[in-house]
Amino acid sequence: MKETVLCYIEKDNHYLMLFRNKKQNYINKGKYIGIGGHIEPGETKEQALIREVKEETGLDVIEYKYFGKVFFKDDDFEEYMYLFTVSKFDGEMIECDEGELHWIHKEKLLEVPHWEGDKYFLEKLKNNESGFEMSLIYSKGKLI
Repeated sequence: MKETVLCYIEKDNHYLMLFRNKKQNYINKGKYIGIGGHIEPGETKEQALIREVKEETGLDVIEYKYFGKVFFKDDDFEEYMYLFTVSKFDGEMIECDEGELHWIHKEKLLEVPHWEGDKYFLEKLKNNESGFEMSLIYSKGKLI
């Protein structure tokens, strides 16, 4: 099964979000999501987190927290997604070739286009609830 990491980088009560608008025919096109991507063969989820943050943002992860595991399914697509936050980082942000990077205030996260089920794990982040597992099942892009 495909495994990915998803990370919410924190700064001044904002999360760094990626508006996925540069890849055509992409499942996340037109949505704001955290920073992340696939776990490569032989890589731990923590190594993937550090690599993906560097690739997509140019930032170096200094301090992170693992929150939980989300099973995500939409028709013929399924994955396990490991959810993190990053509270300390270093470096200068770069332009991402997968979308536009934006700092979104934590209270405004659900006002930007996103996956409907994201609200469930974002609530866990907001309440600092770690160690969870959840399933988000979609059909034709709609949460069921």
